[in-house]
Amino acid sequence: MTLDRRDFLKVTGLGVSVSALGVSCRQASSNQPNIVLCMADDQGWGDMAFNGQSTLHTPNFDDMASETLRFDRFYAAAPVCSPTRGSVLTGRHPNRFGCFSWGHTLRPQEITLAEALKTVGYATGHFGKWHVGSVESGSPVNPGASGFDEWISAFNFFDNDPILSNKGAAVQMTGESSIVTAEAAINFIRACARSQQPFLAVVWFGSPHLPHRAAESDRVLYDQYEEQLQHFYGEITGMDRAFGMLRQELSDLGVRDNTILWYCSDNGGLPNIASTGGRGHKGQIYEGGLRVPAMLEWPDRIGKHRASSTPAVTSDIYPTLLDVAGVTIDNQPPLDGMSLAPIFYGAMRDRPTPIGFWQYPATGILTYSDAWLAELLEAQASDPTAVPDSARLHLNAGDLSRQYPENAFPGHAAWLDWPWKLHRIEDEGGETVLELYNLESDSDEAVNLVADQPNRVETMTDELATWQRSVVRSLNGEDYP
Repeated sequence: MTLDRRDFLKVTGLGVSVSALGVSCRQASSNQPNIVLCMADDQGWGDMAFNGQSTLHTPNFDDMASETLRFDRFYAAAPVCSPTRGSVLTGRHPNRFGCFSWGHTLRPQEITLAEALKTVGYATGHFGKWHVGSVESGSPVNPGASGFDEWISAFNFFDNDPILSNKGAAVQMTGESSIVTAEAAINFIRACARSQQPFLAVVWFGSPHLPHRAAESDRVLYDQYEEQLQHFYGEITGMDRAFGMLRQELSDLGVRDNTILWYCSDNGGLPNIASTGGRGHKGQIYEGGLRVPAMLEWPDRIGKHRASSTPAVTSDIYPTLLDVAGVTIDNQPPLDGMSLAPIFYGAMRDRPTPIGFWQYPATGILTYSDAWLAELLEAQASDPTAVPDSARLHLNAGDLSRQYPENAFPGHAAWLDWPWKLHRIEDEGGETVLELYNLESDSDEAVNLVADQPNRVETMTDELATWQRSVVRSLNGEDYP
């Protein structure tokens, strides 16, 4: 049985009713854009030919980047995957709902992008990597319980010939992993186009996450390199091919002009193999762990190519899309993102609000997608309703029993008020180190200006602390009715 997560909250006493959500909406309009959100898994800012990686063969990404709105300073909300994905779905920093690291989940109490868009008539679908909860039936944090009508999803990253979950039923798929993901999304988009219903398609590829296993036709393009690089580059090329297929389908269906197609990655590049956007790599709050490639197409509203250097973050996706779709959440919990719609129209160059980052010192949770879905496939061969292990349903995802102090901010946090980026690093013993960089002149974060800018450091430190206190209050459940 698939338990609706609002019913789940009532049953478990975790406390959010449908009426308490305070969702108000306008009548669906024929002018509402379709929305396709694509996300790579571990693709660094520099892992694109259009960002200077001349080795890579990414013609479809390059074409879109040259024709549409390209974000040159776009950030993942976190330096690892699950938290960033949660930020896309909620518009909130993932620490607000306890999604600290990889394998952590959404909370059922959160209002998701899919739920919000459904109130104005959107059909919603998720395809590919989920990694903010379960993909088995009965979970309060599977895609269906999080607002998606259709979903063909994996617990975590996946490779070629994957087993995926079709609304809780394990299905053996055949083909290169990104192509499989794109084909599933295309089937959904075709059905929506036939019915003339606006749609949200979230397409989260499993590439180029380790281990790298490119399709042979993509690998051979790089056979002059050592084997690991052949497969790494090949996975990106396979993803480029799938993205091009998806973009072409929007044209073939006649819906491309009024479709927002938004692409980004979930965190910075991998150490020792990827090309990052600055100091550091995946798992770090420095630029290399957060800065990612991003671009957006909406031909009806963005008529020509532009490159935006306005800092933007994955938490901006939710408020931007609610803005353009005409959705209002009356009791909206605090957002960390802002609408980027003014950038579409050339009306904003400077970001009016800073961006906060905070890597809370919590370990990741191992998520064995391939093994779990293989187990599910085997179990469902004899019992289609089988759910082999209830522990991975995350039935306690909405538990608020643990409370966090509002005056302690452990881990590595940063406050980006362009061009200044302040780092606050608190170790296990409570010792704190501050670092300040001017990213405009020092994108590598090499010259610490703390001693030269005492007034700026004091102001930014106070602003960061105010934001972190707000995050902790959310973490402790104060946002929920």
